[in-house]
Amino acid sequence: MRYEITGTTRLTCLLGSPVAHSISPQMHNEAFRLLGLDYVYTAFDISPQNLPDAVHALKLLNVRGYNLTMPHKTAILPFMDELTPAAKLAQAVNTVTYESGRLIGHTTDGIGYMHSVKDAGYDILGKNMTLLGAGGAATAICTQAALDGVKNIYMFKRKNASWKTAQDFADKVTRTTDCQVFLYDIADTYQLKQALSDSTILTNATNIGMAPDISNSPVDSSLLYPELVVSDIIYNPRKTKLLQEAESIGCPTCNGLYMLLYQGAASFHCWTGADMPVEICLLYTSPSPRDPKTSR
Repeated sequence: MRYEITGTTRLTCLLGSPVAHSISPQMHNEAFRLLGLDYVYTAFDISPQNLPDAVHALKLLNVRGYNLTMPHKTAILPFMDELTPAAKLAQAVNTVTYESGRLIGHTTDGIGYMHSVKDAGYDILGKNMTLLGAGGAATAICTQAALDGVKNIYMFKRKNASWKTAQDFADKVTRTTDCQVFLYDIADTYQLKQALSDSTILTNATNIGMAPDISNSPVDSSLLYPELVVSDIIYNPRKTKLLQEAESIGCPTCNGLYMLLYQGAASFHCWTGADMPVEICLLYTSPSPRDPKTSR
C-alpha cells in the first residue's frame, strides 16, 4: 500500500532527549501504512527547559497525540488537563491524547512491560520483583505490576532530592493495591542482595547501560544467580552490559524491545482506535527472529 502525507494527515510524535536512537517512528509509521491510516509519526529532541514551549506548540498544531520518553515522563504532568487512573497512581505519563482542547495523560509503559514479560514466558504474578529506578518508566511498571498481582516490589533508587517523592509513591501503591512496595537506597548492596535472593525477576528501569554509554551496569554481576530472570527496559543496545553478564551466569533475560512494541501498540490505540498489527511491526523493527527464550 502506498503511503503519502496529505493536507489532512494527523501528526503524532515522540518528545524526549535523546531521541535519535528511537525506533518508534519506524514502528508507528509502518502500522499507519499497513492500516491505511492518514497519520504520521516523527521524533523531536526537546530539552527539559523547552518542554513548555513544545507542549504549547503541539496544541496550536492540533496534533492527535504524542509519546514522552526520558526525561519528560514526570515533567509533563503539570501540563495535563486529565490523567487516567493508572497515570494518576504512577504520577507518570508516556502517552498524551489531544481531545476537544484537552490534554489527557496516559501511561502505557507498565502495560507494555507486563505484556512483554508474559509473552517471553515468565510468570511473575504472585511473586516478587526487584525494580531499579523510580522515574517515569519505573513508576509505571511498578503501578501495573502491582495492579496485575505481583506480590512484593523491592524498589531501589539513589537517595537524593526525589527520595520523599519516591517514598510517597511506594506508600500510595501499597495502600491502594494488594502489593507491598518497599523503597531502598540503591547504594545499599546488602539490601539489594537480600532483595534479589527473594525475587523472581530483576528489572532495570534506569538508563544505565543505554547507548551511547554502554559500558556500565546498574548491578554487580556477583549479585546475580541463574534462577533470576533479568530484564532491562533498554533496547539500544539489544544486549546491555547487565544482560550480557546475566547471560554469562545462565540467567534468562529479556530486553526492552517488546516492552516498546506493546506500549506503542497501546498508544497507537489511544490515538487511532485501531489495533496495531503487532506481529508485522515486530518483524519490521527487530533485527533477529523472534525467540522468547533469548534476550530481546
